[in-house]
Amino acid sequence: MRKRDMVILWPVYFDISRSRREGRRLPKRFCIQSPNILMLEKIVRNLGLNYEICLEASYPRLPWIKIGFIAVSKSGKRKSQILREIASELIRLGQQSS
Repeated sequence: MRKRDMVILWPVYFDISRSRREGRRLPKRFCIQSPNILMLEKIVRNLGLNYEICLEASYPRLPWIKIGFIAVSKSGKRKSQILREIASELIRLGQQSS
């Protein structure tokens, strides 16, 4: 499922307990403990991004765990920009629930 106008986002990208080698994409200060696909969906929806969800997919570096992913429309942004926007919202959401 490769689409040029979409960015694939895995929950592992935002997981503070994962190493960079295991798939974390951001510095730990932008990550939270055990994010899930539902959290990411809520944030992507709040940011007004177009997205598609695939729940039965497993992250290539962790093929024994089916965590799912979200495909987000680029809308003229780079993947790193989208990751940072989602991470900041994820941290804000985590602070509100605490």
